[in-house]
Amino acid sequence: MRILLFVTIALCLSMKTISAQKSDLGSWNILNIKYNLDVKWSFFGETQLRSLKFYSNFHYFEYKGGFNYKVHKNVKLTLGVGSYQTYKEGGDFVLPKNNDEFRIWPQVILFQSFGKLKIEQRYRAELRFTSNGYRNRFRYRLGISYPFGKERNEYKPFQVSASNELFFTNKEPYFERNRMLLAFNYKPSKATTIQIGYLHQFDYKINDETGRDFFQVGYFIELFRKAALDKSIDTDSKDN
Repeated sequence: MRILLFVTIALCLSMKTISAQKSDLGSWNILNIKYNLDVKWSFFGETQLRSLKFYSNFHYFEYKGGFNYKVHKNVKLTLGVGSYQTYKEGGDFVLPKNNDEFRIWPQVILFQSFGKLKIEQRYRAELRFTSNGYRNRFRYRLGISYPFGKERNEYKPFQVSASNELFFTNKEPYFERNRMLLAFNYKPSKATTIQIGYLHQFDYKINDETGRDFFQVGYFIELFRKAALDKSIDTDSKDN
């Protein structure tokens, strides 16, 4: 708990410093629930709420769900669908919207471990039905995570992670976005994870969401159909 308190205070102080230097620090909030049917199949639901200033000027929310299938211990397939709503800047949910979108997205995640260090590569294709017409998008994310702390019931309570994600389309200018995340995760139990992080997003000539810096908070719940399944606890980089 001392480590958690120290890291939380340090992150809050750094966010406060960044906020003082740059008034457009936004907030990025995640609630995710995952249900493990067995060692291969799992289902998930997630909602996100984002603002362009620090818990002010809310401009975006999404809700999505889907299923995962673990082909191999190092390979996971996912199919997800969701609704993604982006509003104009200048206040809380300002109309008219920049984008009203329904999205279908298959993805593949590859895992590799080097000792305690875990490397994750995520490939995602997005079929986007937007208020401005149909679009395709392709995403690649490289993530690294490291669990630490005194082991509790076969899991480490703390984790630090970093990831970088690139967004592309099949139309000019092809490159759309770059998203970087530094995060600290704390697991008070096998079923729950609390995440605090800093996310930087750079956008290139798109208006469905404005790129900038965000203070990220996430709460992740993982449930198991059978008690024996909790030994295969998820240590993946948390989604967004």
